[in-house]
Amino acid sequence: MPAARSGTPETAPGASASGAPSTGERHWVKAVVQVLVKLAYPALILCAWRWDTPRYVGCMLFAILWLQRWAGGGPVATSLRRLSAIDWTVVGLLSCASAAIVLTNSELLLRLYPSLVNLGLLIAFGATLARGPSMIEKFARLGNPDLPPGAVRHTRRVTQVWCVFFLLNGAFSAYTALYWSRANWSLYNGVIAYVLIGVLLIAEVIWRYLVVLPRAARSEAA
Repeated sequence: MPAARSGTPETAPGASASGAPSTGERHWVKAVVQVLVKLAYPALILCAWRWDTPRYVGCMLFAILWLQRWAGGGPVATSLRRLSAIDWTVVGLLSCASAAIVLTNSELLLRLYPSLVNLGLLIAFGATLARGPSMIEKFARLGNPDLPPGAVRHTRRVTQVWCVFFLLNGAFSAYTALYWSRANWSLYNGVIAYVLIGVLLIAEVIWRYLVVLPRAARSEAA
C-alpha cells in the first residue's frame, strides 16, 4: 500500500519554508546588482553630456553610490570595512557632491564629480599606506593569507603606484571638466580613464608573473 503523502508542500531548492528568498538567493541578487551598478557609473558619465539637466544625473549618481554600499558583500567588502571611518568619509564626500549637483543643477559640479571619485580612491588607498597594511596587500591576502615579506613589499609598491595614478587621473579629470567640451569630457571620464585602469591592471599582472614571482622563487631556492 503506498505511503500517504504529507500535506506539507515541498520547499523549492533555494527557497525558505516561508517562501522568502534564501540567503544564497539574496547574495546572488546582490552580486548581479553590484556588477550592474559598477557598469552603470561609467555608462552614466559617458552619456551625461547628452542631458541638459545635471540634477537628474546627480540623482542617479547618488543612487549608484548607495546601491554599491547596499550590494557590497563577500570577502573584499569585508576587508574594506576594516577602514570603515575612511570608507564612510569617502562616501560622505561623494554623497555631498551628488546632493550639491541636485540642489544647484550645476554642470561644473557634475563635471568635477569624476575627479572627486579619484580623490576618494586616493584617500582610501593612501590611508592604508600610512596605517598599514596596504590596500593591495589586503586584496592579496584574500587568496594567500601567508604572504612572504617580498610580496608584502611588492603590494605596498603597487598601492603607491595606484595612488600616483589616482592623483594624476584626478588632476587631468579636473582639467577636462574645466577646459574640454561636454562630449570630450564624457569620453575621457567614461571610457578612456577605464581603459587606462585596465592597462595598469594588466601591466601589474604581467610584472608580477614575469618578475616578482620568479625573483621570489629564486630567493627561496637560494
